[in-house]
Amino acid sequence: MRKNYPLRIDADVLDAVRRWADDDLRSLNGQIEYLLRAALVQAGRLKHPQGPQPSQDQPANP
Repeated sequence: MRKNYPLRIDADVLDAVRRWADDDLRSLNGQIEYLLRAALVQAGRLKHPQGPQPSQDQPANP
């Protein structure tokens, strides 16, 4: 389940994350979630990290 949450963020940080998202062909929201998830895994706060989701044109288990 996803929840909406308002985010206050410095304009320079937001611009840098937006550029990174563009480079990775992700949405800004997707990039923020990616960064948060990576930080949580690194800090040991997320016990079951989700791996990358296969695209619809790729089989999940070849």
